[in-house]
Amino acid sequence: MATGRTHRPATRSRGIPEATVARLPLYLRALTALSERSVPTVSSEELAAAAGVNSAKLRKDFSYLGSYGTRGVGYDVEYLVYQISRELGLTQDWPVVIVGIGNLGAALANYGGFASRGFRVAALIDADPQLTGKAVAGIPVQHTDDLEKIIQDNGVSIGVIATPAGAAQQVCDRLVAAGVTSILNFAPTVLSVPDGVDVRKVDLSIELQILAFHEQRKAGEEAAGESAVPAAANRGDSADQGPDGDMPAVMPA
Repeated sequence: MATGRTHRPATRSRGIPEATVARLPLYLRALTALSERSVPTVSSEELAAAAGVNSAKLRKDFSYLGSYGTRGVGYDVEYLVYQISRELGLTQDWPVVIVGIGNLGAALANYGGFASRGFRVAALIDADPQLTGKAVAGIPVQHTDDLEKIIQDNGVSIGVIATPAGAAQQVCDRLVAAGVTSILNFAPTVLSVPDGVDVRKVDLSIELQILAFHEQRKAGEEAAGESAVPAAANRGDSADQGPDGDMPAVMPA
């Protein structure tokens, strides 16, 4: 069985821009939904709308994959699923460890989407001895004392950190020292890693704060719109008012 230790995605060697790489999972999600509905082909416009991008950007992204579609027909859904899956490295088995089996870590362990997308939760690790041996999502939790051995035994190159912020850097250092080269960080802190190690950060509180900003702005725009209505109503005789609204624009002769 292939593992992440000896196989790396081909995106960097083929010169695909990082922005394109970030959009490939969006295309794959939309294409998978089409495949499940037995849709054979899809136009760039339809797929772009489903993925939330514009069609010109989609066609440019697919050109990096060597896929240009057929005029009047569109893209072959199954072939694109294969192409993108291969480019993302999802046609092989990627063993993943989750460190930190609190509420978030347990939720991640129970997420059923990993297996269908090329990932296998190989181990669950936590520092709490009371959790050791307890099954979460059918997988027994192992103690952090055995972290390095777990990484080596399972050939893991992808680690998920779901620990409290104070423990995240130490866990990260141990993962990297054991051979992990890609980390998905859910801890609310910035991790320091050496060159050659990729880190993706997921901070739910930051995402919520960004949404709060937009909600506040929308509320401000609505309030401004409401206050503008009576002001306009008060200017019903604006033809007889001056630029400041308090004197006629044209004085009578």
